[in-house]
Amino acid sequence: MKLPTMVTHHRSSSRTLSLFAGLTLAGMTAPMWAQSVPSLPEYKPGAKLAGVIRSWGSDQMGPLMKRWEDGFHRYQPDVYFSDTLKGTATAQFGLHEWVADIAVSTRKIYPYEFYGVYRRSLLYPVEIAVATGSYNVPHKAAAIAVFVNRENPLAKLTVNQLDGIYGAHRTGGWQDLNWHSEIARGTEQDIRTWGQLGLKGDWADKPIHAYGPPGIYPGGISFFQTRVMGGADSWNESLLEYDDRAKMMDALSHDRYGIAYTSLNYQTQQTKPLALAENDAGAFVELTRKTTTDRTYPLVRTAYIYFSPDRPDGSPADPKVEPKIREFLRYVLSRQGQEDALREGDFLPLTPQLVAEQLRKLE
Repeated sequence: MKLPTMVTHHRSSSRTLSLFAGLTLAGMTAPMWAQSVPSLPEYKPGAKLAGVIRSWGSDQMGPLMKRWEDGFHRYQPDVYFSDTLKGTATAQFGLHEWVADIAVSTRKIYPYEFYGVYRRSLLYPVEIAVATGSYNVPHKAAAIAVFVNRENPLAKLTVNQLDGIYGAHRTGGWQDLNWHSEIARGTEQDIRTWGQLGLKGDWADKPIHAYGPPGIYPGGISFFQTRVMGGADSWNESLLEYDDRAKMMDALSHDRYGIAYTSLNYQTQQTKPLALAENDAGAFVELTRKTTTDRTYPLVRTAYIYFSPDRPDGSPADPKVEPKIREFLRYVLSRQGQEDALREGDFLPLTPQLVAEQLRKLE
């Protein structure tokens, strides 16, 4: 969905929702919230700042950005925002062309997208994780579920087994801008029959029909490729590609030998999601709101904000803007900012460990 350009001038407002009310709105229980957010740092404003922060990027993050902007404005009333949120694909172009101060994205940027900022400063954009993706809301960095037909007796898979099903012989894979040869593997690790996953009887020699969305255009590495296949672009030679997820899941509903991956909202009565584990030694975890929030489910996704970094001499890329960006992101990563993410209802808070990692990037 395409949204018009938003220019938001925020007014101060008192906090009208109690913590309990926020929990009710988000559909979460108090114990889960108690484990995840109070341990986060409280936002305490530094120097008084003024001026505009311009954002480009994801329209799907618009409601969440509005909550963060309103919350930040209570502490920094002289800072306002100009939002041009037309889609994640536009996010980095705002930074490239100097018309945005931050890029708002429901995915990690692709390798080629690093270079627009690099050609300006000889430094790559700073990546800050700002929220956990949704549990089951499409287009909002939804976690990836893996489905089989209801007739299939399989109940669980490891990420390595998923790689065996969907991947193929490779010499390495891309992680951001780095080529990793250590994820190379041969065809002996391909998994092409259900018997290779331990199924017996009539299932043992039946081929696995792997369903998935089409590959991203050249230069793009999907979350699934990065997380499951190590960033490789070598796919199962018989992959059945569907651009329409609903049609893909309908096909799986009629194919007892199929397997597919997409967000949980596409599940049908004839399909079931599998529990996943990192490897044979790990615990198998079902995809739920709780396992998305605590990030124990292996295929949880993340939302990001990017900005141009300091120059090599340590001076800000834009001394009039960058202090406001860093201060705003400190609010986003605070207890108050992550409460905002919870109340938005689709995106979810980050874990304390991940918040700590992001705050170190802002030091």
